[in-house]
Amino acid sequence: MKHLLKSASVAAVGLAAFGLAGAASAETLTVVSWGGAYTKSQVEAYQKPWMAKTGDTINSEDYNGGLAEVRAQVEANNVSWDLVDVELSDAVRGCDEGILETLPLDDLPPSADGTPAVNDFIAGTLHECAVGLIVWSTVYAYDTDKVSGKPTTIADFFDLKKFPGKRGMRKSPKANLEFALMADGVPADKVYEALATSAGVERAFKKLDTIKNDTIWWEAGAQPPQLLADGEVVMTTAYNGRLFNAIANEGKPFEIVWDGQVWDIDLWVMPKGTKNKKRAWEFIKFSSDTQRLADQAKYISYGPVRKSSFPMIEAKMQPHMPTAPVNFKNPLQNDFEFWADFGDELNERFNAWLAG
Repeated sequence: MKHLLKSASVAAVGLAAFGLAGAASAETLTVVSWGGAYTKSQVEAYQKPWMAKTGDTINSEDYNGGLAEVRAQVEANNVSWDLVDVELSDAVRGCDEGILETLPLDDLPPSADGTPAVNDFIAGTLHECAVGLIVWSTVYAYDTDKVSGKPTTIADFFDLKKFPGKRGMRKSPKANLEFALMADGVPADKVYEALATSAGVERAFKKLDTIKNDTIWWEAGAQPPQLLADGEVVMTTAYNGRLFNAIANEGKPFEIVWDGQVWDIDLWVMPKGTKNKKRAWEFIKFSSDTQRLADQAKYISYGPVRKSSFPMIEAKMQPHMPTAPVNFKNPLQNDFEFWADFGDELNERFNAWLAG
């Protein structure tokens, strides 16, 4: 894991380049994220307090993930996005490609008790080009009004005989291939070992074949809860925070199945060449401090990456976090290095499979 922060000194970036004395006048930042309940949590916990503190304006934009738009802006030397919320595999790839700014991680604020950021952030959530924010999971949920019985395992998602009805899955190989192998009996800790072989990939697609004709494919994070609510599917994979919002805030009769959850982190990255680099870095520091990450957990069930934030989470929210002990019995951490290395190849294979 050559990209992970081993010590704060890895961030050998001149702090002066980021204007760390702080900017004096109001500016406008364009911050890009995934939309829906997740972006709302960022607006409430990060953006509104930042604008109140600085007088800045934040333009919030949504996207569906990936690096295509970042790459296009950087290559055209016309960068309009200042910060982008990305998955870890994209942070790794973007850093390798040189389309992301290297960040001065030494300058991140310590926790309230003085613990240095490098020790306060969960291992693997600081990267030379990215600063982690939240732990989230891809899980599946079902509509309790439309499913007889109680699905409890990832294998149940693939069992059309026991639990008939349409399924929803993200239009991407990521998480789907992992789910397929776990549903087919591969232990969580052996999934990526299997996927690294052609036989393992074949096995995953063979399992996906069993529900392909009964699956509706989604792309944006807002779609799965809507598919369930509209009755287009009886079960769907989804991001756990989107499901929490539908259940807790909208009163939907959905039940989350945590077995086989694929957990990941989201991070801030800065496209190479942003014109607002100094102020964007100040916003990263602010939004990833102990208080702001704890505040975000009021609005969505994604776990903060700072250890010092966990004790500050409201007790009523703690059971909804992916890392709550009752939910974390059979988890699989997304292998970002695997997807950085094999993502293009498997995306091509997946798209051909869909079209076949």
